[in-house]
Amino acid sequence: MKSLCGERWHPGQSLAARCRASVVVGPIAGRAEAVHDAHEPPQTDCTCGVYASKSLEQLRTTGYERCGIHGEVYLWGKVIEHERGWRAQLAYPKNLFLPPDLIPSDTKEMEARLGALAAYETDIFIVGHGQSIPLCRKGSGFDAAGLDYLIGKRTQYYARRQRDRTLMRGDRVAVLGRGIAVVEHVDSTWIQAVVWNKCELRIARKEIGWDERNMRWEANPSSVSQTKPKAISFARNTDQTGGMTHGLHQQ
Repeated sequence: MKSLCGERWHPGQSLAARCRASVVVGPIAGRAEAVHDAHEPPQTDCTCGVYASKSLEQLRTTGYERCGIHGEVYLWGKVIEHERGWRAQLAYPKNLFLPPDLIPSDTKEMEARLGALAAYETDIFIVGHGQSIPLCRKGSGFDAAGLDYLIGKRTQYYARRQRDRTLMRGDRVAVLGRGIAVVEHVDSTWIQAVVWNKCELRIARKEIGWDERNMRWEANPSSVSQTKPKAISFARNTDQTGGMTHGLHQQ
């Protein structure tokens, strides 16, 4: 987790302020000019320190609320109070509030991100449906209310993915080891498809999945329940002059 200025907050370690204004690059390349002497932040005549707002409303009006995770912090060491907030020497998160769009829907990514946040051993909430839903409690682990919310969010995500990627007539399905099959008929249980315009396949619908890496539908050859040659008929007609016309017709 990082602050808005890019400072990394390490789990179990306080964030110590550093004065970045003590040395800046001057107008001549390779030359550095001191703005003021190095000092222990914060100072009244400098802008250094760990910043904290006095209210969530202040974060909203300044636009910082939309920048990611927000929450309350412990401040200690030297602390300077201002009209709308504080600058402190040391800080550590008291609690964290996560917007729903910062929680990945993919299970592995979700577990990795929540595990990283839980390492801070602080209360964690999800800001959703106009309320703060407890996700993780300090000292007691994940909360049932937050887990139920995440399960519902993930269910909606996969339902939406399923709607967005509905297998339809004319779609291509890669049958590994056999080739690309073109779907001719789909129902809730089976699909019928044709490979190389010669062989009909009957594949269980549940055995066909979307491969995110290859961006295509795929099926394992073992899921093909039936194959047969595609029927081709030979038609013969008599034209008005008594001659014969011939043609191949696919069925």
